[in-house]
Amino acid sequence: MPIFVMLTRLSPQAATDARALEELERGVAEKIASKCPEIRWKSNYALLGRHDYLDIFEAPDIETASKVAALTSTGGHAHTEIWPAVPWDDFKSMIRAL
Repeated sequence: MPIFVMLTRLSPQAATDARALEELERGVAEKIASKCPEIRWKSNYALLGRHDYLDIFEAPDIETASKVAALTSTGGHAHTEIWPAVPWDDFKSMIRAL
């Protein structure tokens, strides 16, 4: 299944404390699980920088990955970016064939 990387930046109003942040995360995770059950999460990271989170997941196609981004952004709480990712060994095989 294709791999996607999603960067998320929360709006300042998204969560006022740690408890609210966990509730927001739980709500988004539940929406994604119900609307996109075929998603397989690979890794999730909190970041210290321009973005707040980095998530790596598998999805059957770009449309499903886009749904994940849209569900994460719902309600104006976050800005997301989705990037397709190719494992390095697969990429090397691909360029050798050029």
